[in-house]
Amino acid sequence: MSRPAATATSPAPVTPPLLAAGSKSRWVASAWDELPGWSTDLLHEAWEALLTNCQRPSQVFAPLCPDLRRLSIADVRDQRHWLMSQLQPYRVESLEGQANGLLTSYYEPVFEAARTRRPGFEVPLYALPAALDGVRRSGRPWYSRGEIESLPAAQEALRGREIAWLADPVDAMVLHIQGSGRLRLQEPDGRVTTVRLAFAGSNEQPYQSIGRWLLDQNLTRDASWPGIKAWIAANPQRTRELLAVNPRYIFFREEALPDPTQGPRGAQGVPLTSGRSIAVDPASIPYATPVWLHSEGPTQRLQKLVVAQDTGSAIVGAVRADYFAGTGETAGQLAGRMRQPLRLWVLWPKAAAIPKP
Repeated sequence: MSRPAATATSPAPVTPPLLAAGSKSRWVASAWDELPGWSTDLLHEAWEALLTNCQRPSQVFAPLCPDLRRLSIADVRDQRHWLMSQLQPYRVESLEGQANGLLTSYYEPVFEAARTRRPGFEVPLYALPAALDGVRRSGRPWYSRGEIESLPAAQEALRGREIAWLADPVDAMVLHIQGSGRLRLQEPDGRVTTVRLAFAGSNEQPYQSIGRWLLDQNLTRDASWPGIKAWIAANPQRTRELLAVNPRYIFFREEALPDPTQGPRGAQGVPLTSGRSIAVDPASIPYATPVWLHSEGPTQRLQKLVVAQDTGSAIVGAVRADYFAGTGETAGQLAGRMRQPLRLWVLWPKAAAIPKP
């Protein structure tokens, strides 16, 4: 079978750009050779993320699942040929035509925790309070982070909802921002079990970056997590003040961890794949969409196939993505420092209609 070269230039870009996925982005048909690094990506590493789409496929991508499964053991040349024959790249732009955006990163942290409160483990992680159901129906936000930690009414609403206890309030904030994590839990009977805490809901307050606040106050020049922790170590009396800057508060649910190699489930409802899943604004890029990601910055150069499988409260706009770095300390070091330029191309099935606003 003859294969098209990875630098094939047809079809030519079309104008005017196509509006896609709601009102936040437009897509411009592009040639494959416009995708930096397309011919060198190790596509078999991305195939796991593509296959997880088939656990909960969108109507657009479901017809591709039989071939995706069949090609899971194919060589990279056949995989690349199939992608190029079935999909059309579109450059993602804002409605104003801006193709440059921002890439950040997130990860799944792992912390030591206790099932019951005891000296050294006194920072609670909560399940959803029953009172939040009425708040959701009303459309009003619930208590802010500062109020949850200080108001008797908020504390009473959370009584008995503790899942586990951490040693460090900054670690709790990390879990709240990442949205999920793993706990190595010391059980009352002495056993140590590893569980996952998954996102269950929030207090519906807006997210505010504590790192941004430190920068704006000229209190630090390093707003990465290592920099934030260093500032807190030098200013422990201001820990509560700093954490209250972010009024958003996250509640969790506990999940078993049958396969430690799998990442947490994203907003699409499928497990995230380390280095191959991204969070996006779904009003710009629909879930389950393969995306070519190009980003060069001080942290890392990334030119690779990823899949839009998650979102986040801070992930807003057309050319905006959060890169899932994986689980554990090494992933956290990468995620904590990544903030760099971004360009994106969606890879949309040729047989499917472009989504309209």
